Amino acid sequence: MGETDNDNDITCIQKLNEIGIALSSEHNHPVLLERILSSARELTQADAGTLYTVDAEKQQLEFAIVQNDTLNIQLGGLHRPVSDQFPVISLYKADHQPNDHLVVAYAVLNDCTVNIKDVYAAEGFDFSGTRFFDQATGYRSRAFLTVPMHNHEGDIVAVLQLLNKRTEQGIDGVFSEADQQIAESLASQAAVEITNHRLIGEMQALFDSFVRVLATAIDAKSAHTGAHCRRVPEAMLLLAEATHRSTRPEVVNFTLTDKDRYEIKTAAWLHDCGKVVTPHHIMEKSTKLEGLFDRLSLIEARFAAKQQELDAELLRAELEAYRNNAPFGDLQRRQYTARQQQLVDDLALIRRANTGDRVMQDEEIERLHAIAQETWVDIEGSRQPLLKEDELENLCIRRGTLNREERKIIEGHMTATCDMLSELPFPKHLQRVPEYACGHHERMDGTGYPKGLTRDQLSLPARMLGIVDVFEALTSPDRPYKAPMKLSQALATMGKMVEENHLDPDLFAVFVEEKVYLDYARIHLAESQVDTVDIASLPGLRDTSPVNAHG
Repeated sequence: MGETDNDNDITCIQKLNEIGIALSSEHNHPVLLERILSSARELTQADAGTLYTVDAEKQQLEFAIVQNDTLNIQLGGLHRPVSDQFPVISLYKADHQPNDHLVVAYAVLNDCTVNIKDVYAAEGFDFSGTRFFDQATGYRSRAFLTVPMHNHEGDIVAVLQLLNKRTEQGIDGVFSEADQQIAESLASQAAVEITNHRLIGEMQALFDSFVRVLATAIDAKSAHTGAHCRRVPEAMLLLAEATHRSTRPEVVNFTLTDKDRYEIKTAAWLHDCGKVVTPHHIMEKSTKLEGLFDRLSLIEARFAAKQQELDAELLRAELEAYRNNAPFGDLQRRQYTARQQQLVDDLALIRRANTGDRVMQDEEIERLHAIAQETWVDIEGSRQPLLKEDELENLCIRRGTLNREERKIIEGHMTATCDMLSELPFPKHLQRVPEYACGHHERMDGTGYPKGLTRDQLSLPARMLGIVDVFEALTSPDRPYKAPMKLSQALATMGKMVEENHLDPDLFAVFVEEKVYLDYARIHLAESQVDTVDIASLPGLRDTSPVNAHG
């Protein structure tokens, strides 16, 4: 017998080790809980069992897994939810007294294992719920083994409850001291894994919250980029899924796992994190003359002063002619009127140029330089130019509102992004986040920034991020310097960017063929922006007869 007992002990130890290894390699939390209970039942030959999780904050127990071989019940884990079938169990009554009459609550409150041979003969506990269950199902509950599960800090994180030990005669056995020791040993291992899963989940939740807080702060920093950092991740996942299902030869090898999706989405959330260092007045620059305030009002004041100067000059000329009894005819008046009208026209040109929503023409820039040569008399009687040098420089910006220096500062947000992300110790499953996030302003021909990488040096997700970043910017209603584009205009603009080697041609084709733009539009765009897109006429599409076009 001694050898047999010894052999059984060795077998149990081997099984415990195998189970411990299996539990530590399980990454799905519901499946982990299911494995814990089924493993405990296997080691103790229990016919049924329940795994409860402890909510320390609410001071209650929740049914996580319920198993019963005789009744063929499998609830929780990958099966039907348990919460619909069983209520939570409070550790304390309404009068704040301990709920000791329930055996599972008693085990938690007293931090002890409870081994009952027959619940129908047990004293001190309320098994009315068990009796009701037996009555309804025809089952006969007998032996109960209830084991609290402690984490590394000694806190009870779950409770393992085993029911009815199987014997050769049926399910009428009792749990021995050896069964109890095995169950307690497994509970100890399993509690560590439950805690590890919780810690990992909490760390991931903390990380995700930090990422979203950072993105929200960037969006809040500029009312004019609104929800850019929140919309781009959604657009990114739409394009990634479309690329995953596309059968275009150029992208057919791209596949997505849940880990890939999480990594791609994280990169999209962080793609503009460097904007936290970009000066607010540059991010918010909605007009060319805007700095800490829009300097157009100063120029308008100068023009008003210049207009008064001309009016005064005209009156003096008329008065001088009157005093000298000299003629002052319509020709002189028309000359003054022409100069005054020129001032009005010049100011109108400045106002138009200031908006930045149009491309400046050569003749307009030439006229601005001429205006800068004009002067006015300030309050101290000094002659000053109508346009200062920096005002002229900004008004002559051909496209947009940023001058060369400001554009460098804006582009610097990518250097800051790369520097910030390089400092973060990303875990293995997020190792590619910096590369994805830092590549969305690179161009396919290597003329982008911050590193001047070419198409072949960029991963597919990095090139995807470039596509969706541009699309969101073109269609966004938040930008101060332009109206949001309609779908047809945005796609035409992106097609030209493909032809200029800015955007990836294959991913643009997927974006169009898989109608990612429409999926995004249904969520984020105004109805007025959703117009008909003539795909056949779009620039940038090398193949308008795709293998796999979903409609």
